[in-house]
Amino acid sequence: MLKEFMPRSAARMADCLIGRNGLLTSRWSYDYGVVWRGMEALYALSGEKKYFDYIRDAMDTFVTDDTGAIRDYTFDSFNLDYVCNGRQLLYLYKATGEEKYRRAADVLREQLRRQPRTSDGGFWHKKCYPYQMWLDGLHMSAPFYVEYCLMTGDDEGVRDAAKQLTLAYEHTYEPRTGLNHHAWDESRAQLWSDPETGRAAHAWGRAVGWYMLGLADVLELLPADHECCEPLRAMFEKLAGRMLEVRVDGAWLQVMDCPGREGNYLESSGSCLMTCAILKAARLGAVPAEMGDAARESFRALQRHFVGQMRNGTLFLAKTCHGAGLGGRPDSYRDGSYAYYISEAVGSYDLKGTGAYIQAACEYERSMKDA
Repeated sequence: MLKEFMPRSAARMADCLIGRNGLLTSRWSYDYGVVWRGMEALYALSGEKKYFDYIRDAMDTFVTDDTGAIRDYTFDSFNLDYVCNGRQLLYLYKATGEEKYRRAADVLREQLRRQPRTSDGGFWHKKCYPYQMWLDGLHMSAPFYVEYCLMTGDDEGVRDAAKQLTLAYEHTYEPRTGLNHHAWDESRAQLWSDPETGRAAHAWGRAVGWYMLGLADVLELLPADHECCEPLRAMFEKLAGRMLEVRVDGAWLQVMDCPGREGNYLESSGSCLMTCAILKAARLGAVPAEMGDAARESFRALQRHFVGQMRNGTLFLAKTCHGAGLGGRPDSYRDGSYAYYISEAVGSYDLKGTGAYIQAACEYERSMKDA
């Protein structure tokens, strides 16, 4: 990993990703949205239009006309992951005025309108995961939901998005440790769910990172005087304070409630997401300035632990868990145990990890300009 701190690494990492992967057009996938959000931030930071074009050129292979159709998107799977890329549809609509982006976003809004819910109104993570709320889903859905509803004057929808964030936090919170666990099953039918609380057994780092950045993005969107803003801000500050307490050498563990346990490791994507979220909240004035200072320390730790450089100057992000979930098919059931989380494949060049790093690097560079 990098032996010395590298300033202005957002553009370098983004250019390396573009050179390595080209346009992201293979499938309608949330990890593309994480990269595209990084490119949005980098375009805003640098003014280099190639980053805007990178998003638009890819999105135009998914949304080709004004019908609202999205290639490779399946409405009736009610998959919150599919909503993530709606942020780019709104971004492009606002930037270009092209109706095709708005109509595609309308489809995703309609999905949320019909999304199956728990008895207290929380979105199921997917149709195939009944009665389950996962922290991951709040990053995928809440910022789009809020942005769309603000754009259309739908304050009931804004309040519902805030409710989703609150329910997910409350249902996954473990009071003994002050940590949020990966998911919650209202039905208690899943083997991974605690029969008393419904919570998953562990606090997976990237799940908390997803949630934190989704919440920070919502705070960035909400007007400061909106009734939902202060409760969400206070919830973020509480969560961020606890996350800063459980860092290990500036970064975060794959399984945060098991420090020191054999096989546990510092994981890059969750660390990037949490760093970005706290930096963003500090920029917004949503948390005390000292939390922003701590997050800047964490960004420098990201480079120390996770950023590598090839001999030809190519940057890459290492130590990313490729994927972790809960439940699924009986022949490959993910039981949510500690052994499960540390068994998942770990590697470099992962899109969601790299996209999260670019977002964090942009927030870090903005914070240093403002310092």
